Amino acid sequence: MKIRFTLITLLLVGFVATAFVKAETPKQPNILFLFTDDHATQAIGAYGSKINETPNLDRLAKEGMLFKRCYVTNSICAPSRAVVLTGKYSHLNGQRTNMDVFDGAQQTVPKLMKQAGYQTAIIGKWHLKSTPTGFDHYEVLKGQGQYYNPMLITNGEKVTHTGYTTDIITDQTIKWLDQRDKEQPFFLMCQHKAPHGRWEPAFRHFDLYEGKTIPEPETLFDDYSGRSPAPAQHEMGIAEDIGEYRLMFKYSSKFTPEQKKKFDEYYQPRNEAFLARSLTSPEITSWNYQRYITNYLKCVTAVDENIGRMLDYLDDNNLADNTVVIYSSDQGFYLGEHGWFDKRWMYEESLRTPLIVRWPNQIKPGTVNKTDIVSNLDYAETFLDIAGINIPSEMQGASMVSILQGNTPNDWRKNFYYHYYETGGHGVPLHYGVTDGRYKLIRFPEEHLDCWEFFDLEKDPHELQSLYDTPEYTKQIKKMKKQLRQLRAGYKIARS
Repeated sequence: MKIRFTLITLLLVGFVATAFVKAETPKQPNILFLFTDDHATQAIGAYGSKINETPNLDRLAKEGMLFKRCYVTNSICAPSRAVVLTGKYSHLNGQRTNMDVFDGAQQTVPKLMKQAGYQTAIIGKWHLKSTPTGFDHYEVLKGQGQYYNPMLITNGEKVTHTGYTTDIITDQTIKWLDQRDKEQPFFLMCQHKAPHGRWEPAFRHFDLYEGKTIPEPETLFDDYSGRSPAPAQHEMGIAEDIGEYRLMFKYSSKFTPEQKKKFDEYYQPRNEAFLARSLTSPEITSWNYQRYITNYLKCVTAVDENIGRMLDYLDDNNLADNTVVIYSSDQGFYLGEHGWFDKRWMYEESLRTPLIVRWPNQIKPGTVNKTDIVSNLDYAETFLDIAGINIPSEMQGASMVSILQGNTPNDWRKNFYYHYYETGGHGVPLHYGVTDGRYKLIRFPEEHLDCWEFFDLEKDPHELQSLYDTPEYTKQIKKMKKQLRQLRAGYKIARS
């Protein structure tokens, strides 16, 4: 009896000790970062889209947290990607514009994740000109890449694939997941080209939206009155600047003969109809908008389908419960608002970017965060915090983990700094500014402008009337100018 009691006691002690060890050393979660290029929140069902459906992204939102106020520091492709990698504003990571070459020698998230025992990989769009560093594996498009038959630079070797690029990026991502060391956690960046222009849909989606008219945005025919001279100087108008090549009158991909035949069969009659048209200026805007938006949304459909493939893969391979899935885009985009395509401005449509995070047992499913101001500046810190890695003090954002768990820190940012540097691109001038989600102050410092804009987003959500010279807002503008000076000083931005 005594011996039996002793054995039972030892077994219980061993069980408790084992449980204690497991509690002390939890398994590090995998991190899957799904990233797209130019995906506007206006084209996601979970964000209230009235023009398309995205069932797989909507599923992710139902199972996780959706952010309504995720702002980018610099609304353009390469600078945004550099911020995600470094957790630093453009002036410190060196990637102010698309023309700069990213300095891969600097500290980045994949390097820190790799040092902590994570397998690291990036597959898809890179767009930073230099060779990716810090990754155990990389397969990246050269430059913008193309929508069909892409060449992926795979660990230094050029490999050409046949098929639709959005599908192929997912194929290669799944292939890497199948071949990885399953004893290690992974940090995987799956980065799509889509829905960046030119907008070449998958052949299976050519007939999508056929015979349908997509609702036009309220501000499609904006005349830019009521603001500073800056927005009227744009070169990103759907009527006058989008160009036939962006409307897919010619393809940019290198098609096989069979693919070219399919392309021509669908688009040639539509191109002939365009060339034969006789339209007034407003009609041209509406015609171009329909051609633009349907091709854009077709590209989004392929993205959503492939997000679904990734979620299904996690489910089928028992990875979903221990994998944090993060969906975002490098910035927002204009889907006809203000008569525009493209991004760059600090106005809401391009300042805001989608952010949806699913983290089983940590995030309350179906949560919509409407108030906290988060940013792509916070992604690096959040990746590290999820993995239990110390966040370097030189990073300028903050971990969102507490917010994801439902507890916003008392010292979380109440305002946000934006800075765009690429002067001349689509006629968008250098500008910077501050917003608290309700009010927005923008400074255009170049000599030919030298002006300010101020908006009350609660009363004017479309930003059609600058109130900078309105006496009623003098005190608020003064307050925000002080905030702007403080933010610029805090982020180590030289005075100008």
